Amino acid sequence: MDFDLTEEQRLLKDSVDRLLADTYPFDKRKTYLAEPDGFSRALWAQYAELGLLGLPFAEEHGGFGGGPVETMLVMEGIGRVLALEPYLATVILCGTALRLAGSDAQKAALLPAIAEGNLRLAWAHGERQSRYDLTDVLTTAKQAGSGWRLDGGKSVVVHGDTADKLVVSARTAGERNDPDGISLFLVDAGASGVARRSYKMRDATGAAEIALSGVDGELIGEAGQGLAIVERVVEAGIAATSAEAVGGMETELAMTVEYLKTRQQFGKPIGTNQALQHRASEMMMSLEQGRSLAILAAVSLDEENAAARAHAFSTVKVGVGQAAKFVSQNAVQLHGGIGMTDEYAIGHYFRRAMVIEHSFGDITHHLSRLAARVA
Repeated sequence: MDFDLTEEQRLLKDSVDRLLADTYPFDKRKTYLAEPDGFSRALWAQYAELGLLGLPFAEEHGGFGGGPVETMLVMEGIGRVLALEPYLATVILCGTALRLAGSDAQKAALLPAIAEGNLRLAWAHGERQSRYDLTDVLTTAKQAGSGWRLDGGKSVVVHGDTADKLVVSARTAGERNDPDGISLFLVDAGASGVARRSYKMRDATGAAEIALSGVDGELIGEAGQGLAIVERVVEAGIAATSAEAVGGMETELAMTVEYLKTRQQFGKPIGTNQALQHRASEMMMSLEQGRSLAILAAVSLDEENAAARAHAFSTVKVGVGQAAKFVSQNAVQLHGGIGMTDEYAIGHYFRRAMVIEHSFGDITHHLSRLAARVA
């Protein structure tokens, strides 16, 4: 398999890196956090101008027809600077659901609006009791005339605090943990009956608890057959956040090596200590292991066999999670006291790595899935 980037992919990577390097110095990131949405709307518009918001969509829907590798390159760039914009929620998660299950009319109406930067969405699947169980859905949807009415609640909806619309899973048939009977719906976030409680997660990303009471929903795909789409969306999320984690690890390693070269103790840089050199080398090896697994995730997205995909993505989640934890913990430790301060960037990378670990199933959850497959 050829792992070299094509000329177009190299140009994409360079464009993303230049944009984010110019617009995301750490001090500037703090000003974006202070904006009403918790991210920069002006930068979101620049994403649209570069074609990043339409990257995975077909040209007929205003996109560029990019694949998983192109998405991986964008997410690595986002991870390097801890970008705050809702790219994961809107383009990756909800974009995947619409691409795979949306009707022609829905794609024509929604995907160009996403690509132009005029529509932000949030993925609302998890519930308070569900933990990482994708089949545990208590939110219900019942037919009302020619439409559907939704009742229930969704928890930790990332960027649900500022989304224009929500992609919501609800049960149209079956009992609580039945794999059949789960459907997906498009809901206007400002509709009557939608209540949002907004808050910041540990890494300062915006999120919301969503309550639904008699809310009108537009069905996406076939009623009762939504679980397969939910699984594909989660897999896309794992691939994207794995690439983001790799980007974050790159920055953490670079910052740590620079600190070891410049921090003086007893009249010489602490990086001359061989034990610290070994630690930095171990961080680099973990980074490269994580990078290999992120590539595996990208190439596995198009795998047709669902069981093979499930095994690959659990493997990726465990490996990247372990690598990111090791790199982040050591980056903080090698920086000493300054690594614990809110004013210094390294602690923020650590927090983002920990939030990523608990997104779409943590290490323990995916180890259990892998163990169950060989039991």
